[in-house]
Amino acid sequence: MASIFTRIHQGEIPGKFVAKTDEFFAILDINPLNRGHVLVIPVEETDYLFDLAPEFLGRYMQFTQKIAKAIEQVIPCERIGVAVIGLEVPHAHIHLVPIDHVGDINFGKPKLSLAEDELESIRERIAAAFTLLAQGSSQ
Repeated sequence: MASIFTRIHQGEIPGKFVAKTDEFFAILDINPLNRGHVLVIPVEETDYLFDLAPEFLGRYMQFTQKIAKAIEQVIPCERIGVAVIGLEVPHAHIHLVPIDHVGDINFGKPKLSLAEDELESIRERIAAAFTLLAQGSSQ
């Protein structure tokens, strides 16, 4: 059975996409720890991040880095925190969370509940920043 992320990628379930390539995609977490919390996911369903081929993992990290830089451009924060937990969905994914303090990336704390229009505004701004960064790296 396809993972929830595969179902989102295929359009069976709605997703707040900030970027998409043939190999990877990034979506807003709809129950974020902080505004701008993004999940970066390989299209290929692999349960465990470190089972990915080394060359593929390198490309995945490069894509993830561009997403993190895009988030930094539009969400005020000290850093982008990175978490790989991998227990809740059997499909490798990386959490990118804008943080100002270490407690901002505590997955035990209550999640934010953002209005649809705020989620969409955040998605649009991160997507636009990503597009500019991606264009700059291809020139």
